[in-house]
Amino acid sequence: MQLKNIFIHHVHFWLKNKADQQKLIEGLNTLATISHVKQIHVGVAADTHRSVIDRSYDASLLIIFDNQTEHDAYQIDPTHNKFVENYAGPLCEKIVVQDSIDA
Repeated sequence: MQLKNIFIHHVHFWLKNKADQQKLIEGLNTLATISHVKQIHVGVAADTHRSVIDRSYDASLLIIFDNQTEHDAYQIDPTHNKFVENYAGPLCEKIVVQDSIDA
């Protein structure tokens, strides 16, 4: 099934200290409570090995929103702000965000 008329927010996180992975995942899971989130997936790198695969990240977040307006509301939600302040900011050395809409 092809996904249509949605907004994808995909984020990869690299930790300062690998020992903090479970703490980061705990924080990522708090984002599921935000009402603007349609669907969410919190993950880690799969055990796949091909030259095009980047497995260097420590955690991944994929959120599906109905539209960009919902995404923008998520960005200023207090739960998201708390995640940034208490988890992403202090734990991560690098964060890469890729947002996409229908082609």
